[in-house]
Amino acid sequence: MAALMLGMALAAIDGTIVSTAVPQIVGDLGGLTVFSWLFSGYLLAVTVTLPLYGKLSDTFGRKPVLVAGIILFLVGSVLCAAAWNMAALIAFRIVQGLGGGALQGTVQTIAADLYPLKERPRIQAKLSTVWATSAVAGPVVGGLLAGYADWRWIFLINLPVGAVALWLVVRHLHEPSRPRPATRPRVDWAGALAVFATGSLLLTALVQGGVAWPWLSAPSLGLLGASAVLAALTVVIERRAAEPIIPGWVWRRRTIASVNLALGAMGLLMVAPTVFLPTYAQSVLGLGPIAAGFVLSVMTLSWPVSAALSDRVYNRIGFRRTAMIGMSAALLILLAFPLLPYPGEPWHPALLMLLLGAALGLFQLPLIVGVQSTVGWAERGTTTASVLFCRQVGQSIGAALFGAVANGVLAARLLDAPVDGLPGDLDAVTRALEDPGAFSAAATDHVRRAVDAAVDYVYIGAAGAAALALLALITLAPRRFPIITEPTEPTEAAGTAGAPGRQDAAS
Repeated sequence: MAALMLGMALAAIDGTIVSTAVPQIVGDLGGLTVFSWLFSGYLLAVTVTLPLYGKLSDTFGRKPVLVAGIILFLVGSVLCAAAWNMAALIAFRIVQGLGGGALQGTVQTIAADLYPLKERPRIQAKLSTVWATSAVAGPVVGGLLAGYADWRWIFLINLPVGAVALWLVVRHLHEPSRPRPATRPRVDWAGALAVFATGSLLLTALVQGGVAWPWLSAPSLGLLGASAVLAALTVVIERRAAEPIIPGWVWRRRTIASVNLALGAMGLLMVAPTVFLPTYAQSVLGLGPIAAGFVLSVMTLSWPVSAALSDRVYNRIGFRRTAMIGMSAALLILLAFPLLPYPGEPWHPALLMLLLGAALGLFQLPLIVGVQSTVGWAERGTTTASVLFCRQVGQSIGAALFGAVANGVLAARLLDAPVDGLPGDLDAVTRALEDPGAFSAAATDHVRRAVDAAVDYVYIGAAGAAALALLALITLAPRRFPIITEPTEPTEAAGTAGAPGRQDAAS
């Protein structure tokens, strides 16, 4: 368990620890116009490799994939620390992301392999705690290293953590022995390349559209059109492949398809608190970066607690109903956000985020545990990867969609501003509000109200995503998840797996 938590920590803290060091990195390497690719490139690499690593773990075992992922992540960290310009750093961040994709999906799959159904909520809650701790500790550690040492230590600090994780995995993780297949396993490299190319173009279009170029410009339309063509080509390749990277049964089975869609919708709604709430806290409430981060971080405190206790609910009423209760509560909380008074007190959004974390913990963990329990060992890696892939794609779509909504509302509200020349972009307005002398008192209040309205509309859109998640569960998910029972070997001993059995259980 310590090995899994350390492996997850490598991927979890990486996204937050870099953000606070961006000014120092740009000041040293330059590249202000492209620094966003430090995050976009990493996210892209993680997302598009998830299906490949899931299939590889089902084919060759979890341990080799996890070991390779840790090594690749550490190699990428060393290269990032040695980067000589922004282009090199972005390229090496993509190398890190290639390792991060193996870490995220494989750790979740191993946790389901090694622990029986009744213990998985506790284990998943520990993994959720890693993400919660990373969300709070990452910016603090990154700021300290960038301010008092050098930004390169942000990447070098991964080496001791990764070395311990690698040693623990090699020394203590012993997978149960499995019967060797009658034929030599084949990897669908053509399908892997097609999935990678499709995802890369689509995510690039979503991440850069409206930022690097307008949505209706030639680059956006060209990338979206090319990704559609490649998506059709991917379907053709995968249908003909003997061992496809994304097999058709992922979408033909109601349980897996409904969970994929529901968690994709959750990824969509998560953009509201993670991306726009800090902007709201700083621009509308007037909080500093640390206080704004605290308003968001309270969600990460209630999430693992709710997840750890969710088994007491789904063991009584089932996975589907538990998830529906969690998402119904999240829908009401998201709708309550636009009702907050202006400008309000910081504890108002903090309380809503505390409740939202509890609601989403009750939603996500039962679905992940439930869908992992409906497949055997040979399909669990692919299933877990498909769930995480849909969640990541949902976040990317949400960032693009809600960014366009927020900027559109902001521009409309600023048309009748008491001063001329105000920026119409949310990021530019936020930076301008940091300067006390940038606007008059009346103009500042008008701009703050415009930001407040923009974020309100984002939360309304997030509530719509919550409704889509509920719709997927109501219309597609079976009332009873078809649970497969498999013998589970303890982590310190290897055994031979017996034939799995299937039972239709309320949970």
